[in-house]
Amino acid sequence: MGYSMKSQTKRKKYVGLQKRKAKSGYLFILPFIIGFLAFMVKPFFQSLYMSFCNVEVGSGSFVLTFSKLTNYYFAFRVDPEYNRLLVEEITRMIVYSLAIIVFSFFVALILNQKFHARALVRAIFFLPVILSSGVIIGLESDNQLMANMANLMEEAASGVSVTDALENILRTAGVATRAFEEVFEVIDNIYDVAIASGIQIIIFLSGLQTIPSSMYEAADIEGCTAWESLWKITFPMISNLFLVNWFYTVIDFSMRTDNEVIKKIQEVMIINLNYGPASAMAWIYFLIILAFVGITSLIISRGVYYYD
Repeated sequence: MGYSMKSQTKRKKYVGLQKRKAKSGYLFILPFIIGFLAFMVKPFFQSLYMSFCNVEVGSGSFVLTFSKLTNYYFAFRVDPEYNRLLVEEITRMIVYSLAIIVFSFFVALILNQKFHARALVRAIFFLPVILSSGVIIGLESDNQLMANMANLMEEAASGVSVTDALENILRTAGVATRAFEEVFEVIDNIYDVAIASGIQIIIFLSGLQTIPSSMYEAADIEGCTAWESLWKITFPMISNLFLVNWFYTVIDFSMRTDNEVIKKIQEVMIINLNYGPASAMAWIYFLIILAFVGITSLIISRGVYYYD
């Protein structure tokens, strides 16, 4: 009887703690919810309706004429670039998202170790997130000094690239495939991968710090190697964070400023003033990303280990 009462008391405390955590979470996202309802809901549905209309731009107004699926037909069958850009960007998104997840996970493992100046190293890896503002990006892309420095670095390398040499060797041996080319491209652009990994590193690092050290000590006593501890303890304990980071990485990548699909939509809308086809292109891209995130998240969630 006494044990049952203690169990019920412990259960009530646990439920109360979960409710407080849920309330805190809703309070944190409340500003976003208010902003979305106030400023985003109306344009959201307006763009959806606009994608089914022929839009004529008047003096300070739009004249919408319902045209069924004409704009979607234009996006898929008339526009010569949209389909190609869609396939290329989705392929690039998959490859780079996987590279970012792997890179951020192993960097988080390294940063979780004890060594001198650990706080400084962590700050260096998170610094790109702080510096990736519009001003810094503008300086990086438009600054003549930085452009000259990049040219000097290329000249100093004398045109020698390890990845190019390895790719030529594999191609000569008949091994180089499209998959290898994608991998080499990621390696050549490791700077972009590192820039996009700051948030993911922090999330993985916070998860690693919640794993009790006693679990690793017990595994060490049982004779587990570091590799076995990684797969038997570390991976299961933070597996739910892979799902969170996958969500964030895919959505963040789909909205990058160098996204060719986004550039194409902006060109059709701003330069050509074709608001209907631009809206259709945006909704096609949005639905494809939404379906991709849903399917991949369902697959990843099957391997997630949930624990109390």
